[in-house]
Amino acid sequence: MERSDPNSPIRNRVEESGLMTLDLDTLVPNDPTVPFDLADFLEHGLILKEKSFRDAMKTLDEGHWRNRPVALFCSADAVIPDWAWMLATSKLTALNAEVWIGSQADATEKRLLQAIERIDLQTYRDERVVVKGCSVGTTAAGLAHVIRRLQPVVKSIFYGEPCSTVPVYKRPAESR
Repeated sequence: MERSDPNSPIRNRVEESGLMTLDLDTLVPNDPTVPFDLADFLEHGLILKEKSFRDAMKTLDEGHWRNRPVALFCSADAVIPDWAWMLATSKLTALNAEVWIGSQADATEKRLLQAIERIDLQTYRDERVVVKGCSVGTTAAGLAHVIRRLQPVVKSIFYGEPCSTVPVYKRPAESR
């Protein structure tokens, strides 16, 4: 194996590759999603009564929910009437909360999908893009959605890190 000249400057081949890195974790704000469990309002762990639920919504600690992303769900095996989801969402929306139905993981995934929709595709037009691997908030749905968004405009898509990628998509030659 031939060694390069030890006096030659160190080359950053990753930088020279012309790859653009897309880290999905940077798309979603890092403010944590706050759980709002309707089970906390069930009487005897089974039933949601309209009057007591309305009263609870009136006395909700507004500071805890204001301007926050909220995962609205019910952890109990109970039938929650449709109006309860609507009433809780209405109260939280009035507090400028971003309400997502489902677990905290569901809400984080939905926020990621929404952020992917906001990607400026012109930034990636005719580029070689690496979707960064090992992102904390990345889900299969997020990865699939970013492919659907980027594939029509990019030259190629890779997954992983710029120094070690897996090819995912390459525009056919006749499309160039």
